Amino acid sequence: MKARIALLVGILSTLLLGALAGRAPLAAAAAAAPSASATASYPPIGNYVVLFAKIRSVFRSHRPPPPYETDELFRKQMTDYGYPDYDNTYQVDYWCRTSDRACLKRKLYHLGAIGRMRFERAAFNEDYDPGPPTADIFQRAPATPRPKSFRPTPEPSYTPLPTIIVVKALYDPDYEIIDVTREGGLLDVRVKPRRTPMRNRLRELWVDARTLEIEKFTATDRLFVTGGAATQIYPVLFTCTMGRADGYPVITHIDGRVGGGYEDDGKHVVYDFKKIRFPKTLPSWYFNPRDYGSHLDEAPLTGDRG
Repeated sequence: MKARIALLVGILSTLLLGALAGRAPLAAAAAAAPSASATASYPPIGNYVVLFAKIRSVFRSHRPPPPYETDELFRKQMTDYGYPDYDNTYQVDYWCRTSDRACLKRKLYHLGAIGRMRFERAAFNEDYDPGPPTADIFQRAPATPRPKSFRPTPEPSYTPLPTIIVVKALYDPDYEIIDVTREGGLLDVRVKPRRTPMRNRLRELWVDARTLEIEKFTATDRLFVTGGAATQIYPVLFTCTMGRADGYPVITHIDGRVGGGYEDDGKHVVYDFKKIRFPKTLPSWYFNPRDYGSHLDEAPLTGDRG
């Protein structure tokens, strides 16, 4: 009986050692092969929709901006001969109500003259200087130019992405990501519109790889040139640098290049937004141009914000 038990133990030991010996090469091969995650590109292609939704969600988590915003806009361009274009190089100060983008503005010319009070509905893709620096860069451009009397609907407060159990609405009907590359601590995210390219302006985003905050972006715009009885519209590509003002993302610098065969003054134009601030309140008459005439002695001056 003892001999039979010893024989069975010997057989089982031999089978176990053989099995371990047969699996050893497989284990060694598995250890030598790199893991899939170590070689995968960032992010996996299947997550592009999720990535874009998160970038937009992070940006809009800071919105809407505070109710009042002031800034100094510095515009600079050259003539087509390469000399400074002084007529179109100037400073404009803005006092804005962000809910409807109504602004009082005053221009400071290069010789020190201060322009009259003017009313403007700050916006991109319109026949005046771009703005405001707190603009929603994901907002669609208007199909046609809007009069200054147009009053946009106030921007709703940010709410998190809608969730049903564990399913999140992430699909974007306006854009799709076509490529993502890593540049140090940034992700270079190239996008293209799914529809109406003139209205869906974004073309490229550089975002912090860790936080997905937008650091720079390119977007289309338009230059309106009036001559005679007609207005010609030329395509413009803006490269915009983002900064922070009181924790809010704001546009601080714009480098604009005019295309479409345009060869006149200002083919390359530069804008800088400075002294971006959010006062607690501003006089209500700032946003009603009909009241300007009765408040001439109270008109705010440019360059007096310290």
